Amino acid sequence: MKKTMSLLLMSLIGLIGTFAWAGSAREDSVARLQSSVEVLHAVMAAPDKGIPEEVLTSAKCILVVPNLIKGGFIFGGKHGRGVASCRTSDGWSAPAFVSIGGGSWGLQIGVEGVDLVVLVMNEQGFQHLLSSKFQLSGEGSVAAGPVGRHASAGTDWKMNTEMLSYSRSKGAFAGLTLEGAVVEQDNDSTRAIYGKNMTFRNTLSGKVATPKSADAFLKAVSDAGQQARVAEAKEDKKEANEDKK
Repeated sequence: MKKTMSLLLMSLIGLIGTFAWAGSAREDSVARLQSSVEVLHAVMAAPDKGIPEEVLTSAKCILVVPNLIKGGFIFGGKHGRGVASCRTSDGWSAPAFVSIGGGSWGLQIGVEGVDLVVLVMNEQGFQHLLSSKFQLSGEGSVAAGPVGRHASAGTDWKMNTEMLSYSRSKGAFAGLTLEGAVVEQDNDSTRAIYGKNMTFRNTLSGKVATPKSADAFLKAVSDAGQQARVAEAKEDKKEANEDKK
């Protein structure tokens, strides 16, 4: 009897632990969605220091990683967790949860948290993202993106670059080099939000229903290009009026 009670107690403790982990993982994932919304709002609000509207509206997918940690002493590294969505025939896809990490070599001291935005610009980049795990290798795979209202003019981002990357620190966006970083599916967050594993391919191709907790994130993604366009137009009009004075 004592043995049976002990086994039951252990099972109950394990079950409670599982529920506690699931609740914590879900809270963390929902908080990440909200943080990603805040990053996208910052994109929209900073036409002079943000991602050009032309680049945003040309992107096939958007990947947001709030508070990417990078830094170290001599050996450096990057690690963060984020959310991605891609354009489909019915609008933007349900969010796919990602983790990004990778090492770097060089003299660096300290730790810095930055917001990361990666834009997938062509079909080849889209297929890489669908693979659920890939390395950003440079040579057209990923490049630091142009910044500002008119920064896209005269650049070659439309040619062969699969992805453009940006970092945001203290309100300003800047191109960020991510060569060598590995992007893969965040299975813990996926299970926490969807209740089971969902592949990148199914999620980002529009085959998965969007959970209620992601509504605000998808709205921010959908609005980003349009609101950036409006903000740029206002700034252009303001400059034109100032020139007339």
